[in-house]
Amino acid sequence: MKLSALLWMASVLPSHLADQTCLATTVYLEARSEPTIGQYAVAEVALRRRDRRMGGSNVCDVVKAPRQFAITTTPKDFEINDLVAWNKAWKIAGDSLNNWSLPKSERLVYVPQADHFATVAVSPSWSASRVVRKIGDHAFYAVN
Repeated sequence: MKLSALLWMASVLPSHLADQTCLATTVYLEARSEPTIGQYAVAEVALRRRDRRMGGSNVCDVVKAPRQFAITTTPKDFEINDLVAWNKAWKIAGDSLNNWSLPKSERLVYVPQADHFATVAVSPSWSASRVVRKIGDHAFYAVN
């Protein structure tokens, strides 16, 4: 399925399914080749940003904020064709949304306070001394 089709679907689905679709798409694009815990960490960053209203009040708005997540930098004709990775991303997105609906004291947290991540191959200017954790090929940062 093309990225553009998934994004269109998210725009017409009920909010809970739209959030899961946008979050799964983000996990797929950002971390499908990463360890499972890294995929959960990517989802956690997006959900933390939603809670902090960093880019919007729902998951789709947050992950579609300009140049913040791969959804906005990946060509819209990109084919999401690894069904095993997509099914895993869908499950992780659902699990993460359920986890994030719990009271803060009951949530499973992988990257406490992290609101950014990047591949370890780069050192963004905002990353200095703020690494929360490295998982696979990603470093997670508490910037805000």
